[in-house]
Amino acid sequence: MTAPKTSPRLEIRDLVRSFDGKRVVDNVSLSIAPGQVTCLLGPSGCGKSTTLRMIAGVEMQDSGTIHVDGALICDTVFRVPPERRSIGLMFQDFALFPHLSVGENVAFGLKGAGTDRKARAHTLLDRVGLAHFIDEFPHQLSGGEQQRVALARALAPSPRIMLMDEPFSGLDNRLRDGIRDETLDLLKEEGAGVLLVTHEPEEAMRMADEIALMRAGRIVQRGAPYTIYNAPADRDAMAFFSDINIVRATARGALADTPFGPFLAPGVADGTELEIVFRPQHVGIDFDRGGSGPLPTERAGTPARGIVERARFMGSESLIEFRMDHDGQMLKATVPNVFLPEKGRPLWLTVRRDRCFIFPREGDNPSRTVS
Repeated sequence: MTAPKTSPRLEIRDLVRSFDGKRVVDNVSLSIAPGQVTCLLGPSGCGKSTTLRMIAGVEMQDSGTIHVDGALICDTVFRVPPERRSIGLMFQDFALFPHLSVGENVAFGLKGAGTDRKARAHTLLDRVGLAHFIDEFPHQLSGGEQQRVALARALAPSPRIMLMDEPFSGLDNRLRDGIRDETLDLLKEEGAGVLLVTHEPEEAMRMADEIALMRAGRIVQRGAPYTIYNAPADRDAMAFFSDINIVRATARGALADTPFGPFLAPGVADGTELEIVFRPQHVGIDFDRGGSGPLPTERAGTPARGIVERARFMGSESLIEFRMDHDGQMLKATVPNVFLPEKGRPLWLTVRRDRCFIFPREGDNPSRTVS
């Protein structure tokens, strides 16, 4: 029976996997459409690779189901073998066969006559710009070239799903961006549903249509890269993507009073300990005028004075660290290009109200954008 067109290419429902009594994957659910790239993002040890292995069929779940194009391929009773799941795999070590030529590596998993297999291998190698290496061996290729051969080999059987586990981590930084873009273009052309595992936020932002942020075995937030970055579920989600500054406050009368002025905290009970969280790039810097700073504004709030502790040029921006007058707290600010004020210089800081979030210091209450 043909699956309906609306069926996701891959759907996993409530996957659970435990080791030694500890849940390393805890009720994980995801769906991926044809041609969609979803990134499973999180720190090492959060359960990303275990989830991938269960989908591939090399690890059995304790509970939950896995579906491809609407058809069940695995639960705790029924199990389609890994080789019949139409799933391609790519790992960081490429795992090319050293005794086979580049063309033979790509054709390895293909069925049919030798001429058909070689033609398919040549077509894919041509698409990754390596057709002229078809008779060479893997050790004669660079790391980036080996990665592209591994991609061609994984795509050769036309899998419906591509699973990628940190596939670019072994590449030189100078090569990564170009190879990521080439890989993404080819995957989109093939129409496979892609699940990419990484611990690098930049890679997830660059490649994914959707990011699933994973922590301690659970998916804590899902959404488009823009949404995940600009509407974080909690402080840890925000901190995973960039440096953050934290100013602590206590709710009083639906307000949180800080050295940067009051922040609105509607619906928060009086006495609740709060954290006002913002990124360094959303900190404004102004000059000290004989002990005075700029006037407060609705957008930037009240300025607070800090003393420059250190300043460093980072290439495209400068990072300045301040020790704040009001409590000695360290805050960071970044500005484009070169700005390197000397240590000990007083400057005034403001914070973009529309780029701040307020979180309870403890608990799992949702975040609020504050003004």
